[in-house]
Amino acid sequence: MTTGAEARPNVAPISAGLRHLVRIAGAIAGSPEGQVRATMSDAIEEVDPVAVEEVILQSYLFAGFPRALNAARAWRSVSGRDAPGDDEHATVDDLDLWRERGEETCRVVYGDMYEKLRENIRQLHPALDEWMIIDGYGKVLSRPYVDLRTRELCVVAACATSGQQRQLHSHLHGALNAGSTAVEIGAVLDALNDLISRDDLARYKQLLAKVVAA
Repeated sequence: MTTGAEARPNVAPISAGLRHLVRIAGAIAGSPEGQVRATMSDAIEEVDPVAVEEVILQSYLFAGFPRALNAARAWRSVSGRDAPGDDEHATVDDLDLWRERGEETCRVVYGDMYEKLRENIRQLHPALDEWMIIDGYGKVLSRPYVDLRTRELCVVAACATSGQQRQLHSHLHGALNAGSTAVEIGAVLDALNDLISRDDLARYKQLLAKVVAA
């Protein structure tokens, strides 16, 4: 007769594909080009290539255009995939559509802190608030090809490897609000163990514990 512990299957907190995807997101944001290429090469058999391209596209929000462009160049080389001929979601005729989508997505990520976030960003500059909603959450993070939970876990990885602890704190909450569990987020941080220092990993795990306990 088996015990309860013996009967339970040994299920990894996150899938192999998701583990590789968050590592790619983290490498783009915080690693040299050679490491980005190696991380993509390691993942090539495990990841959905469309998801990788979405992570590359959203990386410009968290790592800047130069890193996003270099990552796209590396992915084209490693994967052998051509860029799509067009992208129907790259532009819209009515910016109010992106604004509406952005507000909806941002509300999910920030939950009860949404209104406070908007106020804080407007105090920094009203243009930043507008761009955050329309460009960040509307145009990019509301794209249909990858679910918001996965996107937020990739944002967590990008913030962690680039040392953006203030934004990491926000997106740890965001990942939880988008449907991830604390165990899954912890597994994402663990997946970055060769991309960040041991001290940073320990600090980020402590931050996750505080967010979960809040």
